[in-house]
Amino acid sequence: MARTKRSRRSYGAGEWGRNRVRVFPDPKTGLFQLEWRENGRRLTRSLGHREWVRAKRQADEFAAGFAGPEIGGKVEAEPEPLTLEKLFDIYGEEVTPTKRRKSWQRDRAAMAMFLKFFGRDRRPETLSQRDWDRFIRERRAGTVGPSGRPVGNRTTEADLTLLMAVLNWAARSRDEQGRLLLDRNPLKGLRKPVEKNPTRVVLTEEEYRALLGVSRRLDWRFHVALVLAHETGHRIGAIRNLLWSDVDFEGETIRWRAQHEKTGYEHTTPLTPEAMEALEEARRHNPAGADVPVLPTTRNPSECVGFPQTRFWWKRAERLAGLEPKRGRGWHSLRRKFASDLMDLPLKVLCELGGWKAAKTVLRCYQQPDEAQLRQAIRSRRRPQG
Repeated sequence: MARTKRSRRSYGAGEWGRNRVRVFPDPKTGLFQLEWRENGRRLTRSLGHREWVRAKRQADEFAAGFAGPEIGGKVEAEPEPLTLEKLFDIYGEEVTPTKRRKSWQRDRAAMAMFLKFFGRDRRPETLSQRDWDRFIRERRAGTVGPSGRPVGNRTTEADLTLLMAVLNWAARSRDEQGRLLLDRNPLKGLRKPVEKNPTRVVLTEEEYRALLGVSRRLDWRFHVALVLAHETGHRIGAIRNLLWSDVDFEGETIRWRAQHEKTGYEHTTPLTPEAMEALEEARRHNPAGADVPVLPTTRNPSECVGFPQTRFWWKRAERLAGLEPKRGRGWHSLRRKFASDLMDLPLKVLCELGGWKAAKTVLRCYQQPDEAQLRQAIRSRRRPQG
């Protein structure tokens, strides 16, 4: 019985020793190659395209004897219609791998969800307002999606952002004959749902002091991470992945590498005395070395501590500090505290300190004035004399 096998780099069809063929992308050109054996010799032919679904079909046809090795030497008179499955395959092979590793799984899960909802053979150009509205409605109800549970506007917005990105990319990309994959994005201009009252908790000074007071009881690494998050305003993901080579003790600066920044922006910021003291404490526990993590795992000192561990520390510290659980109060609430504490700084300076690329992101998502600031502002209002 014929067997088929697919890996990320190749697809095989047919039986070993009989009619086995394989297709794989050329590492230099990206064009798919067809490989088979004839009288003990390994032969290859270029298929002349980069379409994964089409290459698999050609391998199956060749293995079944329906086509000869010349299939790659002829140009088909009419291109095969572009389906959602084919478009997602192309995007997944060419674009998704260029993103951060954390985004790969999200892309693939969302694309699988869209294929199940719209249908694998659905033509992208036929998507319309009705499909858009129906997806939003059923995603909110929980009838579509991997979890089977209702989701909020923010999750739905993220799903649709990917769909729009794929369609926009297809409207700018061409096949091997120079034809656009899509003439236009059929969903362009449609409004994505927006969370009207997003939960963006800012950690208070009292809460920070309470967590700081119990931090060493948990782990020295939690204490160091907590202080660095408070003093630098950076994401816990960037802090977790710091190496000692990123820290300049003499210059009292720290380098934030692009691969661990959500924005991909590499930059260097000065350190406060509190941050320097925390790093000195870390160096006493974990002697510095060029490629040694500042916050290593317990089992392997050459690996950086993972996010599940930092999340466990945070939840445990909340309980030890006697803080009531609050949705949205996590590591990122320290980043909002940093932006709000330094609200009087010029936005350009604040963005450089915290690693933000766009000032509008700080204004929309991070800075939140407290009641004292609002009262002071209203008292300073100029009033006409007389």
